[in-house]
Amino acid sequence: MLNRDKTVAIIGQGYVGLPLAMAAVDSGWRVIGIENSRSKFELIASGISPVEDVASTKVQIDLASGAYRVSNNVADVAEASIVVICVPTPLDADRAPDLAILEQAVRDISPHLSDGTLVINESTSYPGTVRDFISPLIESLKSSPSVSIDLAVAPERVNPGDKVWAQKNTPRLVGGLNEMSTKRAVDFYSSICDEVVQVSAPEIAETAKLLENTFRLVNIALVNQLAQLCADQNINVHEVIDAASTKPYGFMKFTPSVGVGGHCIPVDPMYLSWWAANNGGRASIIEHSDEINLGMPIYVSRRVRELLPTGVGRVMILGVAYKPGVKDVRETPVTSLRDDLLAHGCKVGWLDPLVADWEGSAPVDPSWECDVIVIATAQPGLPVEALSKRGIPILDCTGTFKELANVVRL
Repeated sequence: MLNRDKTVAIIGQGYVGLPLAMAAVDSGWRVIGIENSRSKFELIASGISPVEDVASTKVQIDLASGAYRVSNNVADVAEASIVVICVPTPLDADRAPDLAILEQAVRDISPHLSDGTLVINESTSYPGTVRDFISPLIESLKSSPSVSIDLAVAPERVNPGDKVWAQKNTPRLVGGLNEMSTKRAVDFYSSICDEVVQVSAPEIAETAKLLENTFRLVNIALVNQLAQLCADQNINVHEVIDAASTKPYGFMKFTPSVGVGGHCIPVDPMYLSWWAANNGGRASIIEHSDEINLGMPIYVSRRVRELLPTGVGRVMILGVAYKPGVKDVRETPVTSLRDDLLAHGCKVGWLDPLVADWEGSAPVDPSWECDVIVIATAQPGLPVEALSKRGIPILDCTGTFKELANVVRL
């Protein structure tokens, strides 16, 4: 017999939703994973995990036990006492919040929510999203005025590829619209996580999530700008950063790179900037940091072309995913690097052990003839050492391969 009180439905089975689903199963929950992407649904249903942080064997075991099932029928949320929304919240063409996917998810689930269901939003968004956007939408679309819905927010804290911090040992922030919503959400995450931090309102948790990644955006922009300033004066920025890192307090190490990518750092701070502007303020430090980071691939392109005798040639890019250890190419700054190199007449090939197809193109063979190599992402398995022996100039944007021949660090 179905135990609705111990059943959770998770909307979205990607980098956030699937690890949460597996963690919930391990904590004794029956989990329904709702996935509307046909390809992703079919992969999971066949026992293949689409994300690196969840092993396919884990999916297979949980499917076989019946503790987990993947569904493409959103009406199945009626079986759950808790529904967690884990969908992307990207930016639109103007780098403003695009809540279309979140809105569709809320519209889809609302008519099927049973009385007493707790809805939790894990999708990152601006302060007030739960109170002013999700709550009114649910109220307008639920099956009956008599259906009572609790509502809370627990912003995701997922770091794909991280071997240390996962669902269980990463503290979770929780804020509900009322006391009962908060308590129920705290109880749910307490069954999964070692530490749950209760805050006084959803807006506190929503803003805290934006602050976390804005902190990283700003500091990455700082070192990216410093790298350019130091390069102009022949100062080794990596030695500068290492020297500053000897201070035991008040400093956190960040290193320069080809730019920022993924679903968080280039996106979340712009939600905060947009929210500030819509409330009569301006987060100018975010705007300037975003501008610096967006310009970093263009700067790297110039550095690459300076290594070419005529400024034009064949360039091999190593690593196109936005970070090491994952195959995720969302918001990868390598796209802008490639496009600028192409715009300046270069021929570009790429190689990434974890990425089989990138924007419709296939990787080149390591033996591909090129004039310059640029390491954009330090993916495991890259043949950097072998390539360095070919005598080809290598620009390392990761600071990882300083000991190899023919390598120049950013």
